[in-house]
Amino acid sequence: MTEPRSGHVAIRPSILYVGTPVMLIATRNPDGSANLAAASSYWALGRMLVIGLEADGQTAANVTAHPELTVSFPQPELWPAVEAIADTTGSDPVPAAKASRYRHVADKFAAAGLTAQESEIVVPPRVAECALQLEAVARRITPGLGDYHLVEAEVVRVHAIPEIVVPGTEHVDPRAWRPTIYSFRHYYGLGQEHGHRPASDVAGRPA
Repeated sequence: MTEPRSGHVAIRPSILYVGTPVMLIATRNPDGSANLAAASSYWALGRMLVIGLEADGQTAANVTAHPELTVSFPQPELWPAVEAIADTTGSDPVPAAKASRYRHVADKFAAAGLTAQESEIVVPPRVAECALQLEAVARRITPGLGDYHLVEAEVVRVHAIPEIVVPGTEHVDPRAWRPTIYSFRHYYGLGQEHGHRPASDVAGRPA
């Protein structure tokens, strides 16, 4: 058994991204084109995604007006593409609060060097280079959580390359699937497996 740690210190880090999957969210712009945004504030319950979006961003405006989106999960080697659009916005003009850091980019797929892939149910495209892609419909948007909106979206279709699917099943093979993890502004892949939960614990919820 691991000995308990002692000597903790109280800290106040500027961010609390302890380690969550990076995702690329595509939404529909007012002119019908696609916006692409990098994000990592995400968790799931069953078929529902809960996503945190910056309130003054184009993604939040788009999903409010047209409640469809895709969520594509990039592999670690795609982190430069994610970083290429991290400080860009589809909003024109750039919101005042973002002006010192962000720049407007109309075609963020091109800026990231990624390919838009037509979706089967929703309008926004998927990211073709990503091995795992979700199509979703926003069912509820809660505004005013500080600088963020909370989007609850139902997944209506999942796409995966065959190499990450357990043969003969519809299950993603966690030993083959390689998400990009965003931890305190750094990009990581997965390390070694340390254990797993039984298949009956689908939601991973606490007892």
